[in-house]
Amino acid sequence: MSRVKLYDANPNVLTAFANSNVEFIIGLGNEYLEKMTDPLPAQTWIQQHVQPYISQTKISCITVGNEILTGNDTQLMSNLLPAMQTIYASLANLGLSKEVYVTTAHSIGILGNSFPPSAGAFRQDLLEYIQRILDFHSQTGSPFLINAYPFFAYKDNPGQVSLEYVLFEPNPGMKDPGTNLKYDNMLYAQIDAVYMAIKAFGHTDIRVQVSETGWPSKGDPNEVGASADNARLYNTNLLNRIQQNQGTPAKPSVPVDIYVFALFNEDLKPGPSSERNYGLYYPNGTLVYDIGTALSSQGYLPLPLPHMDYSASKKNVLSFFNILLLPLAFLLCSL
Repeated sequence: MSRVKLYDANPNVLTAFANSNVEFIIGLGNEYLEKMTDPLPAQTWIQQHVQPYISQTKISCITVGNEILTGNDTQLMSNLLPAMQTIYASLANLGLSKEVYVTTAHSIGILGNSFPPSAGAFRQDLLEYIQRILDFHSQTGSPFLINAYPFFAYKDNPGQVSLEYVLFEPNPGMKDPGTNLKYDNMLYAQIDAVYMAIKAFGHTDIRVQVSETGWPSKGDPNEVGASADNARLYNTNLLNRIQQNQGTPAKPSVPVDIYVFALFNEDLKPGPSSERNYGLYYPNGTLVYDIGTALSSQGYLPLPLPHMDYSASKKNVLSFFNILLLPLAFLLCSL
C-alpha cells in the first residue's frame, strides 16, 4: 500500500500510518464548504487536521467537496471555488502549499458531450464555475479529478454499448473521426474527452486523474451487466493496464492515475442493489471475487490493517474504511 485517500481527515488513521511512507489524500466533506470560505475556520482546520500529522505522515492533497457541480445545490456550487481558494491560501500562510495541493472531485456528468473524445465539452450551464476552477488548477498545479463509471453507460444502453468495450476485453474499438485515434475501452475515451473539454478553455497543463471508477458484482434485475464476473474482468483488466504505465490515446506519455471503487461492499448504503456491491471484499473480510494474482504480482495485494474489525455491526471502528489504496487504489467504504 503506497497511497491512501480519505474522505475525511481521521486522526486515528493519520496517526496509525506515521513513519510508514504511505502518501495520503485527505478530504473536506460537502457540509464544510460554506464554513471553509472564511479564512479563520479554514486555517484552524489546517492547523488541527494537517499540521499535527504532516511531519510524520505524508499528506499530499486535500479534496474540497465531492461531485458538487452535478448536484442541485447552487449555494454549494457558489462556495466550491472560494473554499478551495481559502484552503490553499491557508496552506500558503502556514508554509505548506508546496507540500499539499488542493482540488475537488467531479462526476463525469459535468460533460455535456463525451463522444467522440475529440468533441468532449463541459455542460453549458456549468461553464461559469468550471472556467474559474480550471484557472485555479493551472495556477496551483493541482490535478482535475473525475469519477467515471462505464458501467452506467452500459446499463442504460446495453443494445448500443459493447460489453467488451467497457470491460477492457478484446473488441474492434472505435476511431475518433476528429483525431483518427483508436480507442479500445470507454474509460480512456472518457478521460480524453475531459482533456479535450479542458483544452477548449486554453489549458494544456492540467492533469486529469480518475478519483473513482469500478463495477458492481451484483445489482437489481434492471441493472444489466452487474455481476461478479464482469466486476472481476473490469478491475483485473484495468489493473493490468495500470501496471503497464499506459497513457490514453491522446496522452500516451502520461500514465493514467486511477482510484478504484471499492475495496469493501457498503452493505448499509441505500439505493439500488449495485450501490452496495462495488467491493472486492464483503464487510466480514471474505472475497466477493478474486483478482489476487493481478494484485500480488506487483505487490498491490491489500494487507490486513491491525486492530480492524470488518463487521458491519462494528460501525464505530469503520472510520478507517473511508480510504482508497494506490497503486490502483481501492476505496474502503464506510458501512
